[in-house]
Amino acid sequence: MKQSYFIADLHLTENRPDITAAFFDFLDDKIINDDVDALYILGDFFEVWVGDDYQTTLSERVAAHLRQAAESGTELFFIHGNRDFIMRDGYANSANMTLLPEQVVIDLYGTPTVLLHGDEMCTQDIEYQKFRKKSRGWWWPKLMLAMPLWYRKKIARNAREKSKQSQAGKALEILDVTEEAVLAMFKKHHVANMIHGHTHRPNVHHYTVNGKTLIRTVLGDWYEQGSYLRVTPNNQELVHTPFKS
Repeated sequence: MKQSYFIADLHLTENRPDITAAFFDFLDDKIINDDVDALYILGDFFEVWVGDDYQTTLSERVAAHLRQAAESGTELFFIHGNRDFIMRDGYANSANMTLLPEQVVIDLYGTPTVLLHGDEMCTQDIEYQKFRKKSRGWWWPKLMLAMPLWYRKKIARNAREKSKQSQAGKALEILDVTEEAVLAMFKKHHVANMIHGHTHRPNVHHYTVNGKTLIRTVLGDWYEQGSYLRVTPNNQELVHTPFKS
């Protein structure tokens, strides 16, 4: 059967072994033991990523399970999120994943579809957008990766604490995408279908523009349950699966 899966915002970390276990169950149940064309990971796969040279037991276990999925015949694709945007080919190759541009249009069983993490559409969060513009430039990641590992880990810890404090004082609407940015993204890529994560607000949104229906699917996070989108040539289903006890 032709089918593809989409996930985002797992935020894998040693502090949440339940999420890791749920992800491995997902790979075993839905990917490795079934006939699947592709698995797309749309960012914030790890809680933090300070460089491919920092390998942990967790990152190595995840890479091993992803290799199993790839060896079963499923193509693996990865789009960077705001937590793991300095992941490079070193780790991707170890996991048999292909890194994609931050915005990419694919032919999803005959439907041109734009994929992205989604944070660039949260345009009301001006403070974050300034950081995003800097951090996605050519010089900032290069500078960060040239620094000692211990220093990068310190920067990451400080950045996460600052981010938590910043988000705590912002209205939820500011942290969500804007309709203006969403419609601009549809127009930019000349598509009527979009899939993204980042906002942790899983839903399927419909827009009507000039008599044409546009569909935006938002993937859920994995803090409380597994969340994925399954797409076949005739259907797409947003699924939430409770963690196994």
